[in-house]
Amino acid sequence: MKNLYVENEPDFFILKRNVHSIISQLKKELNFSITFLQINFVSAQQITLINEKYLNHKGSTDIITFNYSDNTFNLDGECYICIPVAEENASKYRVSLQNELLRLIIHGVLHLLGFDDIKKSNRQLMKTEENRLVKLLFNNDIKVIKE
Repeated sequence: MKNLYVENEPDFFILKRNVHSIISQLKKELNFSITFLQINFVSAQQITLINEKYLNHKGSTDIITFNYSDNTFNLDGECYICIPVAEENASKYRVSLQNELLRLIIHGVLHLLGFDDIKKSNRQLMKTEENRLVKLLFNNDIKVIKE
């Protein structure tokens, strides 16, 4: 897919074609286009640095999304997904790592489409849509290879 880039951190490798397939299905389902979208799978150390430097938040998190577009249906942005935190969340919520990574990719795209999870009412709307999309795309296999 043109204008979609997937970057991996050294300890893990995510097959790009799996991410491209998920984004392609999300494009059809949510009717958006992409000017530029980069999805980065990063370490806890890297996401902590980004979180502290750009958001003034302490510690790591599962995903950080930067939206560079004023148009919510023509995406221009970056998502940083922390695989070690995703692993912790998968264990905590008793789902597979693949399922948790699917949820995080969807979560990042929803942010780029204008969904917000700061206020409780908005968070519930976003979570409902996230759950619907995870169910819809659940059969997508995200291959995670640990180096």
